[in-house]
Amino acid sequence: MAVTATRIEKDTMGEMTVPADALYGASTQRAVENFPISGRPVPAAVIHAYGHLKAACAHVNHALGRLNLARHDSIVQAALDIAAGKHDRHFPIDVFQTGSGTSTNMNANEVIANLVCVARGKPIGSSKDPAYIGDAKTGEGVHPNDHVNMGQSSNDTFPTAIHIGAALNIRDHLIPALEKTAAALEKHARQWDRIIKIGRTHLMDATPIRLGQEFSGYAAQMRHAERRARQAIDALAELPIGGTAVGTGINAHEDFGRMVCERLARQLNVPFREARNHFEAQHAKDGLVEASGLIATIAISLSKIASDIRLMGSGPRCGIGELKLPATQPGSSIMPGKVNPVICEAAIMVCCQVLANDHAVKLSGLGGVGSILDLNVAMPVLADNILESVHLLARACHVFTDKCLLGLEPNEARCRELIEGSLAMCTSLVPVIGYDRSAAIAKQAYAEGKTVRQLSVELLVEKEKRLSQKELDALLDPSSMTVPGGEGSAGG
Repeated sequence: MAVTATRIEKDTMGEMTVPADALYGASTQRAVENFPISGRPVPAAVIHAYGHLKAACAHVNHALGRLNLARHDSIVQAALDIAAGKHDRHFPIDVFQTGSGTSTNMNANEVIANLVCVARGKPIGSSKDPAYIGDAKTGEGVHPNDHVNMGQSSNDTFPTAIHIGAALNIRDHLIPALEKTAAALEKHARQWDRIIKIGRTHLMDATPIRLGQEFSGYAAQMRHAERRARQAIDALAELPIGGTAVGTGINAHEDFGRMVCERLARQLNVPFREARNHFEAQHAKDGLVEASGLIATIAISLSKIASDIRLMGSGPRCGIGELKLPATQPGSSIMPGKVNPVICEAAIMVCCQVLANDHAVKLSGLGGVGSILDLNVAMPVLADNILESVHLLARACHVFTDKCLLGLEPNEARCRELIEGSLAMCTSLVPVIGYDRSAAIAKQAYAEGKTVRQLSVELLVEKEKRLSQKELDALLDPSSMTVPGGEGSAGG
């Protein structure tokens, strides 16, 4: 077995053995050994957000005269490399770790400090060597706590990184996916607006509706989903940075939080702003809970659309069969020729997972569970769940659109057949012959195996001479029943 080379690093608790090529140090290694739980590290989006945050903090500390230019340049370069995802393997700490995210914050501080060591030709691990660090004002060496973490605490940087990571992923991945799905649904709504089908309430026959009208409803849900996603970004745009340990801002310049937020807003093109109240922003996680709730609502919308399309495509001969779903794969290992609505099912399962994630977020933000006195101590789980929800929903929308919506076709013959056979057609007779008589015709038609049209011709046209054939045809015209003020809604 190959022996992995190691080095010895020190922190305030003593010595630790660290892999020789690891860019992290003793603090990170302790966390790796303390939390061998899920094998799943903190989401990369949080790590990349930390890179953007540490770069902005270094910029502001330099602008405030607290960090010299050499250290500023070194920290910014290293931090932006982290933001670009160049060093993800050096962030190994399990997501189930200290609830404040302190381990991940120190992981970022250590990696940045050691990247500076490498850039300056110094051995990894020399970031705490006084001879390397040099003079406080003119020295070029970078210490993980004194310089990278200047004016910061894990308690304000970790939630800030979560907010940044989630906001960027919603903007860059979820919203474009929702727009794509909405556009596909709107196209079907336009193309299929002339196709009339039977409506269903309580899973029972109702009055006619145009297929385009149904799809316009689905498209509206997705447009509302876009709006909710932007609301989620707004909830996340208020950042806790500047509050340091408990919200008082100890060890940070009074303008630090505001200036970091302004820098991040310009750098990332998201309207980040300093928290109006740092105590609320750090002691609770209501903004993340709000954002998660909005994302969960989007999942509910998607599940409704996928479920309806699955139902309308059921069959192909013994179900509703109003839609023809694209055949993507064999549906059974025992039933030849069977094709299942697998894309709809996958989307619905994603929605179930997102709702479960939202529940975990709510529990993590709950008073006495995650939010306790002056700090929330369940932030890594909050981060993991909200970011997974954003990722899953974005991917599900792309797959659902590409592999289901774009190949979806209407079965117009089946739509016409089901309309003509529906007993709900009698609804349009109510203004002329009354509710009770219309109900009686529906019951008799069902008992005799006739359509409402057939029985109405026999009773109202031929026997009673109450209506002419032309008048009955106008009343039972399905298209007139899909608009306000149609023939079926006229008084009589």
